[in-house]
Amino acid sequence: MTAISAPPRIDDIRAAAGRLSGLSVRTPLLESPVLNERLGGRVLFKPEVLQRTGSFKFRGAYNKIASLSGDERGRGVVAFSSGNHAQGVAAAAAMFGARAVIAMPADAPRTKTDNVRRMGAEIVPFDRFSQDRAAVVRPWLDEGMALVPPFDDPFVIAGQGTIGLELVEQASALDAALDAVVIPCGGGGLTGGISVAVKDASPRTEIWAVEPEHFDDTRRSLEQGKLVANRPGHTSICDSLLTAEPGALTFAINKTTLAGAVAVSEDAVRHAMREAMALLKLVVEPGGAVALAAILSGAVDVRGRTVAVVLSGGNVDPDAYAAVLAG
Repeated sequence: MTAISAPPRIDDIRAAAGRLSGLSVRTPLLESPVLNERLGGRVLFKPEVLQRTGSFKFRGAYNKIASLSGDERGRGVVAFSSGNHAQGVAAAAAMFGARAVIAMPADAPRTKTDNVRRMGAEIVPFDRFSQDRAAVVRPWLDEGMALVPPFDDPFVIAGQGTIGLELVEQASALDAALDAVVIPCGGGGLTGGISVAVKDASPRTEIWAVEPEHFDDTRRSLEQGKLVANRPGHTSICDSLLTAEPGALTFAINKTTLAGAVAVSEDAVRHAMREAMALLKLVVEPGGAVALAAILSGAVDVRGRTVAVVLSGGNVDPDAYAAVLAG
């Protein structure tokens, strides 16, 4: 395996794009004239809900597994995930014919667990509030299986950064100079990868991370200049973003590239999910809708600006989604 001991650079992201060529979906940029008029700016949506497995996670998972040697893939891969990374790993592992064992929270949405099993991966359930997910997968790592981390890995971050490459090219084709890019943030791999790619092409473009309220570890870490964990005792509908704290690699990137981070309420997220359906005709899961929630609530101002918004995933439980749409 080729080792990268530091956060990925633009050449690493371009290499990831080469590996993913013809395999990942080059998701489009979408626009809503109604929303542009309402917000007084130009908003370009990057719908990773249309990506393979329904979220951006396939990009990073495939790039990581592709970086392993044939012998390493032959021993299988292991991961831990609330669902979207699990699906990305399951799909990528199946493409290489590799065994995949994935620890998933017992309360993960059924649509996500069903999809992981359908792709041939083995699920090990655990309690996200009382068990250490890294400890849960330790027996398989001790057997020699390779870990595919959800965010704090240079190959994973580089894979997610391919979204940034596409964003820059697609915005240029629309003659749109990006003033800002607004991105959902859990562990920080998506924001980190995209920010490296976008900042390389357009240093003036602001990068904003968006988190659910009570899970704003990146926002507070940026304020304090060091890694800060989330306070225990809270829950959120944004299951895909409930990390304990930022990753060391991701924070090393984000503390130098982000303009800032904001937190949004559960009500703002539900409203954003309804607006995504009404205006864009897209099914967006709660965690995937936080960036849209940020611009709709005014947490990130788009007036007079051109702003790209990443809709990071659409894997939502049908019953839960129906309840959100019903208001």
